Amino acid sequence: MDATIIITQIFLPISLAIIMFGMGLSLVFKDFSRLFTYPKAVLIGLFNQLIFLPLIGFSIILLFDLNSAMAIGIMILSVCPGGPTSNLITQVARGNIGLSVTLTAIASLITVFTIPIILSKAIAYFNGNTDIIIELPVIQTMLQILVITVIPVSIGMVIRKKNEGFALRMERPMRIASTVLFIIIFLLVMIANKENIIQAMKEVGLATLLLNLSTMVLGYITAKFFGITGKSQISITIESGIQNGTLAFVIATTILNNIEMGLPTGAYSIWMFITGGILMWYLGNKKLS
Repeated sequence: MDATIIITQIFLPISLAIIMFGMGLSLVFKDFSRLFTYPKAVLIGLFNQLIFLPLIGFSIILLFDLNSAMAIGIMILSVCPGGPTSNLITQVARGNIGLSVTLTAIASLITVFTIPIILSKAIAYFNGNTDIIIELPVIQTMLQILVITVIPVSIGMVIRKKNEGFALRMERPMRIASTVLFIIIFLLVMIANKENIIQAMKEVGLATLLLNLSTMVLGYITAKFFGITGKSQISITIESGIQNGTLAFVIATTILNNIEMGLPTGAYSIWMFITGGILMWYLGNKKLS
């Protein structure tokens, strides 16, 4: 079996499951009840992620007239929720970490069902002009996403509830270990496909940067429009613009078994860490009103 296939089909999903398990260790059931504590902020954040983000991704694809694989790769990114990275950036940028975690947790549950449905429509639309047949079985995909995201998060939450001390001690080591593991796997796949990456950056580099920036601007504007300011505005801005690139990469390379569709995630990840780093530096050193 080819080494790339082993990495993408076995080790990559395992690394994502470990990351999501670590995220579960940081969650308590109260995080989900925040929907009722400050519903306006949560609903705005969810609406941005679940409705506006796919529409922006679709518009960017049409604007840049991307080929089928790159277009589907952008749509994969656009339908993914925020991830642990967005929570980390929010914390360092001094946003409302409770709101950030709540948005990530609820969106991660909802997108188990929305990703396969929206993505299957996108594949049918953008793949219509090629001879390559790409299918996304909706129910099977829901189950796969459930197994590698929701179940590990749930196990982590149960452990947190049963033994909080252990969960708190393990949260940071698990986050570090799983992140390092994913970065190694991600780099191995990227190195094995370095020629394709260079071409992908030429094709989707600007498009993925625009996706990252426009969704952050969307989060900032919508929060301000509805009277949400300060720490919560920061959280909505970051959650709207920082997607779960790990999940996007797994969907492209493991579920769809298409490395080329994972290349936009590689380009996006570069911009995400640059813009996220700028936000952490600027907001982390700024006095909030």
